[in-house]
Amino acid sequence: MFKRLAAAALLAATVVPAFVTVAYAQRPSPPPGPLVSGFLCCNMRTYGDSISDINYDEQGTSIVPVGTPARVTSYDFRWFGVELGGKQQRIKNDYSRNIPLPTFAQRYVVTQDPKQKLATFPAPVRDAILAGKVMTGMTREQVLMAIAYPVASENPSLDAPVWRYWRDSWSEFQVQFDEKGLVKAVVGDAVALSRVFLATSAAQP
Repeated sequence: MFKRLAAAALLAATVVPAFVTVAYAQRPSPPPGPLVSGFLCCNMRTYGDSISDINYDEQGTSIVPVGTPARVTSYDFRWFGVELGGKQQRIKNDYSRNIPLPTFAQRYVVTQDPKQKLATFPAPVRDAILAGKVMTGMTREQVLMAIAYPVASENPSLDAPVWRYWRDSWSEFQVQFDEKGLVKAVVGDAVALSRVFLATSAAQP
C-alpha cells in the first residue's frame, strides 16, 4: 500500500509541472495591428505613462492635447503602446473590450491632423475644445475632440442621443444631443459640470 501511495505522489509531482508548462506555452499571442503614425484624436488624460479609455479627470493626471503627433509602437492584450509627442505611453482598453484592439487604436491615433479641422471652427468652440470643455451647440465630432470617446461598454452606438461619461469612479455626467446631432444639454453633479461644461452656446457655421 505504501508503495502505491509513493508512486501516486511521484506521478502527481511530475504531471502538475508538465500541465503548467503546456498551459503557459499555449498562451495566445497579442492581436496584431498596424504600427501607424498620425495624431491623437482628442484630449486624453495621462497618469504619467498610461492613459485609460475612461479618461478620468483625477488629481495627478495631465492632458495630452488633441492633435499631438502619435506613433503606435506595440500591441498587448488590453493596451497598445504609443509615442505621443516624443514620450512613450500606453492607451488601455479598460471599458471598450467589445472593440478589437487594432480598431480601438484607430480611434485614438488618426491619420488626419485634427488641428486642421479645429482651425476651421468658430473661436468659442475652438477655445472650449482646447480647454477640454463642452458647450451646447457642439457637434459630436467637437465633443470627441474635447473630452474623447465615451466608453463602448456603456455607449455601444455613437449615434445614440445620450453619451455617458465619468469624471471619476463616482461621478457620471451625460452629454445629450438633439435630432441634428448637436449638444442640447450636459447633465451631472455640480462638480462634474464645473469641470466639463461651459454655459455658453456654440455658433456653428
